[in-house]
Amino acid sequence: MIALGILASFAAIAGLCWLVFTLAVFALPFLVGLHTGIWAYGTGAGWLGAILVGGFAAGLTLAIGQVLIILVRPLWARFVIVLIFVVPAVLAGFYATLGIIRTMMPSETWQMIFAVIGAGAVGVSAFLRIAGMAADTSDGLAVGA
Repeated sequence: MIALGILASFAAIAGLCWLVFTLAVFALPFLVGLHTGIWAYGTGAGWLGAILVGGFAAGLTLAIGQVLIILVRPLWARFVIVLIFVVPAVLAGFYATLGIIRTMMPSETWQMIFAVIGAGAVGVSAFLRIAGMAADTSDGLAVGA
């Protein structure tokens, strides 16, 4: 029974890590939507209005980012746009890894080391996903031009 619990723990950790890697690209739109929804709720929009305004702001942030990656030509400017999306993903990866590792490791030094490694892995993954989106769009534009 203990072995089943250990295997279930590993499966849960693997599922959470997959979720963090997959959703890291959307950290910036999520934060923008969350804060816009909180602002809307504070101004008296109610729960439904806050959810609608926050969802619209998150979708608009993601759309603006993708349009900028498609339209901006200089490589350095694309790199800056990608970094704007990657930095919140790195922070999300750091805190997600730190939260997971604190349950398993008593040493604070090793907790920070693993959290930094996790943040780097999530950041590289988010960078490659966003850069891949930029490469796909630029290839399509070069063929059509």
